[in-house]
Amino acid sequence: MLAAGGRVLNMVDLSDVYMTFFLPTEQAGTLKLGGEARLILDAAPDLRIPATISFVASVAQFTPKTVETSDERLKLMFRVKARIPPELLQQHLEYVKTGLPGVAWVRVNEELPWPDDLVVRLPQ
Repeated sequence: MLAAGGRVLNMVDLSDVYMTFFLPTEQAGTLKLGGEARLILDAAPDLRIPATISFVASVAQFTPKTVETSDERLKLMFRVKARIPPELLQQHLEYVKTGLPGVAWVRVNEELPWPDDLVVRLPQ
């Protein structure tokens, strides 16, 4: 028996899996669409999942109550999405879960290599 308004089915588009996170103005301003990111999920802390920056908000998502000084402007936060490539998802469908918390890492200087602890590591 399902109560009125109860969920029967939850459909997920596995061709568009991404992590949403927030960055301050200084870091968000350096990102490029298509830039590299790494995702580390709480449920799989040994994996380093490659992703691509697919969205950077054009306006701050949340701000302090008043923004009167340059220090306060540094607290402006911008929403960013890092998308996992669909072809990678297809190769590892048995591991794909939605709604998992984790951490996103981005390179603000693309000329520098990823540190060793953020080199891509995927399930075998």
